[in-house]
Amino acid sequence: MTSTDRDADLAAAGLDGQNRTALGRLLGTGSIGHAEKGSDGIMRATVRIPEDELIWEPSILVFPEGGEVELTLINDDKNTHCAVLPHNGDPKIIWLVNHSKGTARLSLSGPGTYYYGSTTGNDEGRGLTGALVFGGEVPDQAKQDRPPQPRP
Repeated sequence: MTSTDRDADLAAAGLDGQNRTALGRLLGTGSIGHAEKGSDGIMRATVRIPEDELIWEPSILVFPEGGEVELTLINDDKNTHCAVLPHNGDPKIIWLVNHSKGTARLSLSGPGTYYYGSTTGNDEGRGLTGALVFGGEVPDQAKQDRPPQPRP
């Protein structure tokens, strides 16, 4: 993927500037993927660690709204990695030995950008950082009691 293609993908997903789905530009590597919402209401997506690349592919996953997520992680690399994933409450952790696969059920209720990564061997310093970007509105129980604010 060229940087021009990636810029076009970021713009199309509303992730290329402030005050859209995200606060600003996200991550410098990898591509953008979109979750699929199943008939059961659970949003599903898959990310891989390609061999010898030290990135999540895609590195940015876009979800239409907050809710229940089933994330499948596939390690095609020759090394072990550890995914530390955001979740309402405590984070979830999945160890991925070489050439393995794991699935995590996450609950992320609000819109926003949630980062995840692999914390072994300085992986996050070399690119194994990803983002889960949720659109939609803030749940009623989390809204502040104030007049509506203008949106860009």
